Amino acid sequence: MDGTVLVADDDRTIRTVLTQALTRAGCKVHATSSLVTLMRWVDEGKGDLVISDVVMPDGNGLDQLPLIASARPGMPVIVISAQNTIMTAIQAAEAEAYDYLPKPFDLPDLMKRAARALEVKRRAPAARVADAPQNQGDDLPLVGRTAVMQALYRLVARVMNAQLPVLITGESGTGKSLIARATHDFSDRRSLPFITVTATDLEGMDGPSSVLSRAKGGSILFDEVSDLSEQTQARIVRMLDSLDDNAPRIMSTSQSDLMTRMEDGTFREDLFYRLGGVTIDVPSLRERVDDIPLLAEHFLLRAEREGAPVRRFGDAALDLIRAYSWPGNVRQLENAVRRLVFTSAEEEITRAEVEMVLGNQPAIEPLRSGGEGEKLSASVGKHLRRYFDLHGGVLPPPGLYNRILREVEAPLIEIALDATGGNQAKCADLLGINRNTLRKKITDLDIRVTRRRKLM
Repeated sequence: MDGTVLVADDDRTIRTVLTQALTRAGCKVHATSSLVTLMRWVDEGKGDLVISDVVMPDGNGLDQLPLIASARPGMPVIVISAQNTIMTAIQAAEAEAYDYLPKPFDLPDLMKRAARALEVKRRAPAARVADAPQNQGDDLPLVGRTAVMQALYRLVARVMNAQLPVLITGESGTGKSLIARATHDFSDRRSLPFITVTATDLEGMDGPSSVLSRAKGGSILFDEVSDLSEQTQARIVRMLDSLDDNAPRIMSTSQSDLMTRMEDGTFREDLFYRLGGVTIDVPSLRERVDDIPLLAEHFLLRAEREGAPVRRFGDAALDLIRAYSWPGNVRQLENAVRRLVFTSAEEEITRAEVEMVLGNQPAIEPLRSGGEGEKLSASVGKHLRRYFDLHGGVLPPPGLYNRILREVEAPLIEIALDATGGNQAKCADLLGINRNTLRKKITDLDIRVTRRRKLM
């Protein structure tokens, strides 16, 4: 690697690490904790690459990007930031940063990106970031420093102004509609309407034209498009075929696999290809476990801003929250945190209080039968293999054995109690366990027992 790199960061350790690594790679390095000094070097013609933090004692690093582009057209800038939100990634993209990396960054990865930046020329400078909506994104739970979320942020930043339809996929509760809204709010259509279209909106002869009139060239979102009827899908196809050059941006979300739905005949092939210009897959919380504490703290702060009591998580409580698999994803996590805010007895939320809130919620996804005649063990095996696969090569959080047993044990005891009319002696005999053992499990699993006439 050859060239001169200008490093701007107020963290002395980061400056030292980058200076040593870049020097060993063959680069000359000038490092500073001041944006004023950085800009003086740029104006003097020094440097072939800039690596800059965002929040600095004397300003915002993102605000300097247009100035760098004006003074030194073609000079690439890599932005590094501890502000791990979608807003930072989008601002960096709008300001034409060569690349963006969250802190803490992977040093070998940064070195590879720096090497590429020194070899290629940057594109022409874009409009100033100051035109972007202010304070947007602070209330969006699109927070995360994991690799999958940073990749999602960069993809949104790249496609937000592309003249292509966007299909956003992901499980329920992952924030698909929020991604759609952010794509609109940070695009060049931000001053135009953003409307979510339902099947009712498309009914009648004037339905589609009324939708287009409301959009006024902004953005249209078809939420959970896979749930729409065949008739509604046909209306959408006809509407999309009538679009002209001033058409609104088309976006859609789906938690179902549209390719599978298309193959089994429940989703129109022509609509599938019209909606899938760019596909953005929103990861589940199981795929970004390290973001769970960050999100939990984010929701605590949001609740505090809304007037709720000040709360913080104890270490043991946060460990339990991180270990939980959150089948309802971000939406479930947010609801659980809000409940903890108002039910916690003290400022510090304890592990026991988290256990109480999570006790009646499923720890993993519901079991899905693989078909008639399939053995329970085979169905459970398929589910567990999928659960491991969803972690992307990373082991699930510790405590899996007890979580799985709880998932199977609780419904087994509930159904057995229901079948025996709530008679614990008969239920224990049916299950082949001691009555005292059954009583303990009923307490531990928080199972409600109702005595009534038995069904079996």
